[in-house]
Amino acid sequence: MLLSEVTTLRLGGPAGEVVEAETSDDLVAAVREADDAGTPVLLVAGGSNLVVADEGFDGRVVLVRTRGVEIDQDACSGATVTVAAGESWDAFVASAVEHEWIGVEALAGIPGSVGATPIQNVGAYGQDVAQTIVRVRTWDRLEGAVRTLTADQCGFGYRTSRFKAEPGRHLVLDVTFQLRLGSLGAPVAYAELARALGVEVGERAPAAQVREAVLGLRRGKGMVLDPADHDTWSAGSFFTNPVLSAEQAGRLPVDAPRFEQADGTIKSSAAWLISHAGFERGHGDAHASLSTKHALALTNRGSATTQGLLALAREVRDGVASVYGIELEPEPNLVGCAL
Repeated sequence: MLLSEVTTLRLGGPAGEVVEAETSDDLVAAVREADDAGTPVLLVAGGSNLVVADEGFDGRVVLVRTRGVEIDQDACSGATVTVAAGESWDAFVASAVEHEWIGVEALAGIPGSVGATPIQNVGAYGQDVAQTIVRVRTWDRLEGAVRTLTADQCGFGYRTSRFKAEPGRHLVLDVTFQLRLGSLGAPVAYAELARALGVEVGERAPAAQVREAVLGLRRGKGMVLDPADHDTWSAGSFFTNPVLSAEQAGRLPVDAPRFEQADGTIKSSAAWLISHAGFERGHGDAHASLSTKHALALTNRGSATTQGLLALAREVRDGVASVYGIELEPEPNLVGCAL
């Protein structure tokens, strides 16, 4: 099997071995067996956050196909929902809105699996999964045991977590969310979304409308998967928004976006830095280019190679560093390749 068949970038060479895991027990067994044999393991669920080398992966590729949703709901405490790692994230968000569970509606349209969301602390439009996760059940590959980590043990931060800080150690089996009940979504925390909904930041809107507005915004940026649209043949946002010291932020142009963080740091916009460093939407060639809809997505125009895509990423990263003195960090997991 070529890994290009199971990644949203549609890039990646052959897999050494492929195992499909449909239950948590199968998932643990597949990984444990490979670990005991000293065989490298690559976990693939939605394939939306992976950049795999053209040479492929010489090890065991475990396709996470686990399914299941357990619901414990009452009027006082809301809905406690445990979701298997292999479930589709976007399908879960749609189900949450349908069931009137509040807290993830602004995370609609994000590709990938539920099990991947705590690793990156996936977020968009003013929400992130850390706001609703109460525990994550994992297989600890170092200790050889099932462990359940509460939210405060997960080390959540901006696009990071304990799972990302300890790469390869924690195999996510399922994620439990605590969601409030109601038809109105959480207070809208993102100005662009507020404008789309016709409300002020901090006001609320029906969760179903929030989800539809987010999907519309994401489609306009090529961030909702569409096999016919090469702008969606990407790994989503390729670079994370840089978190800067006050001194670093002070050296940016006055019109550069600045978002003050609780710890005193300042987050800026990677997309703004890229476009203002001279990289317009569509920059690249007929094989790999920035999306024509959003400067933060690197896309496969249908005939790209991983090598070519990474060459474009280096050009963008180095160009931003040259102009602004800020080195952007890649968000996807790079497998068998590096910037």
